This record gives sequence, structure tokens and C-alpha cells, in this order.
Amino acid sequence: MVNDVSMSVDFAGIRLKNPLNTASGTFGSAQQFENFYDVSLLGAVTLKGASAVPWEGNPQPRMAEVFGGMLNSVGLTNPGVRGLVAESGAYLAGLASKGTAVICQVAGHSVEEYKEALVLFEELAPWASAFELNISCPNIAKGGAAMGSTPEGAFEVVNACRPLTKRPLIVKMGPVRVQEIARSCVDAGANALSLINTISAMSIDINTHKSRVARPTAGFSGPAIHPIAVRMAWEVCNAVDVPVCGIGGITCGADAAEFLLVGCKAVSIGTENFVDPAAAVRILEELKDWARSQGVSDINELIGAFEC
Repeated sequence: MVNDVSMSVDFAGIRLKNPLNTASGTFGSAQQFENFYDVSLLGAVTLKGASAVPWEGNPQPRMAEVFGGMLNSVGLTNPGVRGLVAESGAYLAGLASKGTAVICQVAGHSVEEYKEALVLFEELAPWASAFELNISCPNIAKGGAAMGSTPEGAFEVVNACRPLTKRPLIVKMGPVRVQEIARSCVDAGANALSLINTISAMSIDINTHKSRVARPTAGFSGPAIHPIAVRMAWEVCNAVDVPVCGIGGITCGADAAEFLLVGCKAVSIGTENFVDPAAAVRILEELKDWARSQGVSDINELIGAFEC
């Protein structure tokens, strides 16, 4: 067994010390987790999405635990880009100086809102390594469907944002038409993709006859979606020639390894952060142990090693 394995990977031109990232919306602005471990041990952190102006989000209740995971209908509550930078900018600059990539997620309800938020991030967040466009936001101007629910809608958002920054643009994709939408994002200038986002689901309280969250539907995440996420990540890795970050139901190193084997260059820990606040660093150690057991000296030797 190899005693030491190089864990460094290249993700859209960003050199990550290891493939471990965090999923937006499950890790706050990262500093909240310093009470549990040294966050700079991770290769990257992806911050909670921020919009040009603060968003209140959806009414309570916003979250419900269900079999195999959880439902959330938070609605991207956030203090806006200026508020995020004011609250956490100094910490994030320090984190970036320790070699952990900081990825800022951009949110909007229209193409113009995405552009406004990205321009603010470009100006106020010099410590950001990349920007992630969350194209699962509802397009209020066009009836409320997710911005990235069609190849055309995804292309429109990415194409509009691409000229506004020279830093890498990552697109956070929903679990729909993934190969088509992935190709559209890349055609529009995306440097990398991350998937999947939550899956639309419902849970009903049979005593009150009402939804267990304030809205009829919510986003389902957690261990139950993992096999679906791995399949979709594999499809996208075979459809485009840009790095992919695999997300969905990762609870242990073996789950993370599956994403790497199908071709993902990085993985993001999401819902498991709520179950075990030290999950990401634990999973990193488990991933290292797995790589050693495979007899490789470099984690890149295992990326894309899946055999049909």
C-alpha cells in the first residue's frame, strides 16, 4: 500500500490541494465551521449564494427531515453581495491566503440580476478564486421556471455573465436534461460544471393535510439521491470536456470516490454537513485511505477510472 498520495487536482485552472469542496447553502460562509476543524484543510469552499440585493427567502417552515435525506425550501435567503463581503470578507481573504479556493455563488431571478451580482463580486471579492452561477433560481420574468431548466435558458445566463469576469465561471446545474444543458453552458463559456442540485419533491403531514414545508414542493437532498447524482455526473463527464464537481448524497469517502471514478475532478459535501459538522474533513481522510488502498501515488490516477 502506498504511504503517501498526492491529492492535488486542477479544477478549471485552479490548483486545489485536494478534491474536497463544500456545497453552496450547506456551509454558510465557511467561518461557522472553524469551531469544528481547520477549514483550510479543504481544497475549496463554495459559499452560500448571494444576490445583488438581500433576499428574505421563503416563509417558515423551510426544512423538513424525510426518509433518506431532507427537504429544503429556504429560497436563497442572503444578505446580498455587499452584506456577505462586509460580514465575512476578511475571514475569506485569510482562508484564500492559506491555499483554500473560495468560490462565490451568484444568484438572480433574471439575467440582469445575475449580471449585477457578478459585477459586485468581481469588484468586492478579490480573494475569490472562481464564481459559481446557480442557474436553478426561478426566472420571475418568465413565469417562475428555473433559469437553467432548458439549454436555451442556461446559455442565456452564462453567455451574459461570461464577459464580466476573467475568473473561472462554474455553473451549478439542476437534475434535468443534464447532457444538453451541460453542452449549452460550455458553449456559452462555462469553465466548469457542478451537479446535481436538489431534486424537486414533496412531503405531506397526513394529520394536518398540509405540506411539511411552507410551500407544496421543496428540494430533496441527502443519501437517497446519491446514485442518481453519480449517474448524472457520469453522463455530463462524458458529454463535455470541462471539469465537473460531483454533488449529491455524499456521506463518506466511498461516496466521494464514486464521483471521482466517473470522471469528476472535485466533489462537494452538502447535506452531511448538517448531520456531522466535521464531515468534510472526515471524508477527506477516508478518501485518502481509499486512494492508498488502490496503490496509486496520485489521486488523478483514479479520476475517470470507472470501467463499464
